Amino acid sequence: MGDPGSLVTEGGAGERSWCLRRVGMNAEWLLLEDGNEVTVGRGFGVTYQLVSKICPLMISRNHCILKQNAEGQWTIMDNKSLNGVWLNRERLEPLKVYSIHKGDHIQLGVPLENKENAEYEYEVTEEDWERIYPCLSPKSDQMMEKNKGLRTKRKYNLDELEGSGAEGPSNLKSKISKLSCELGQPVKSHGKGEVASPPPEYLDTKLTSFEPSGKTTGAHVNPGPAKVIELHRKKKKASNPSASQSNLELFKITMSRILMLKTQMQEKQVAVLNVKKQTKKGSSKKIVKMERELQDLQSQLCAEQAQQQARVDQLEKTIQEEQQHLQGLEKEEGEEDLKQQLAQALQEYRTLMEELNRSKKNFEAIIQAKDKELEQTKEEKEKVQAQKEEVLSHMNDVLENELQCIICSEYFVEAVTLNCAHSFCSYCINEWMKRKVECPICRKDIKSKTRSLVLDNCISKMVDNLNSEVKERRVVLIRERK
Repeated sequence: MGDPGSLVTEGGAGERSWCLRRVGMNAEWLLLEDGNEVTVGRGFGVTYQLVSKICPLMISRNHCILKQNAEGQWTIMDNKSLNGVWLNRERLEPLKVYSIHKGDHIQLGVPLENKENAEYEYEVTEEDWERIYPCLSPKSDQMMEKNKGLRTKRKYNLDELEGSGAEGPSNLKSKISKLSCELGQPVKSHGKGEVASPPPEYLDTKLTSFEPSGKTTGAHVNPGPAKVIELHRKKKKASNPSASQSNLELFKITMSRILMLKTQMQEKQVAVLNVKKQTKKGSSKKIVKMERELQDLQSQLCAEQAQQQARVDQLEKTIQEEQQHLQGLEKEEGEEDLKQQLAQALQEYRTLMEELNRSKKNFEAIIQAKDKELEQTKEEKEKVQAQKEEVLSHMNDVLENELQCIICSEYFVEAVTLNCAHSFCSYCINEWMKRKVECPICRKDIKSKTRSLVLDNCISKMVDNLNSEVKERRVVLIRERK
């Protein structure tokens, strides 16, 4: 969570604001600003970016949208999220707007395995601004600005380093020469050719930003690259420290020797001028000797200056090599960032594939259960069919053995029962009685006939369950006998 100074400060003292309070936490609350649409997701461009540390793909890129309706009531809409939005433990339909009220429970995503609650659960509340402000979550645009500021600062430092080293030897020399003139140049006296010696404080051997000038002696002293040294110090950590350190130490030693020789030469010049002034016609040998010593000092100074120039060239070459090395490091760092992004994308892909594999296993388990259930249903159906066929077969046996007329060998048609308790078709027994008035089975005299409606109804219902051929034959038989 960012510091409160980076958050919105639109609320005033005593005002109350709506927000989504993170359940069980006094941080990462989501402010619902009046008149503004609030979007929540793990992608860029949303108001609040939620990136799950446990399951990165639990929250969709644009998971849900909260906004006020025309009456000022806050509403929530599931923006086709993968794992859904839950309001008071009920999942919302995608792209459908639901009103939310104070005290409502909002859940983003689903609980993971062995977890009772989801990672992101909120409660709709209205609190004083002083209570909400310390607990608010930073908006995604504020986080991006903060990260962008850090990147810009880092880039500025690198550009400043490169710009300092890219000025070239001439610019460096001119700048160092300007500094040395201001700090360490000997000053001509307004007397009779006398030259004042430089103050002792300018003879410091650290030599970070100063270098002697040779106007007094007529010999040109090459400017020492003070800014080169500073740039070298900045880049020393990114390059080979031993080579740079040795070059810098040699440069310091040479500069101290040059300053020492220059001081001696200036003192010798002052001594020569003083001798010339005191003895205009004196010993010329002493003057010649001093002038020779002065020339020796000048030659030594020239030699030291040549060595110093070689050191400067070596330093410039080393700095160029270090610049190239630094550019290579920046390129490698960019490649490392790209590798990290690719690794993160690969991790997200693997997580997604694992979720898909888990979903596939769940679907396979469901399909296997359904197949098993279908097989059981099929077996039960076959068993019922077998039982039905068995019942029909038994019914056919009963019809053929018990409910057939012995005269016509057909199922009873308008069955009648005689006084001897034997049953026949009404038509068949009437035709029989034209020849004999006795029972065809037991040969008893026929004294009475009784219509048996029970047999007729039973036969009709049993025939209805038989095949169509039997039904048609019975219909034709009944029609013929009428």
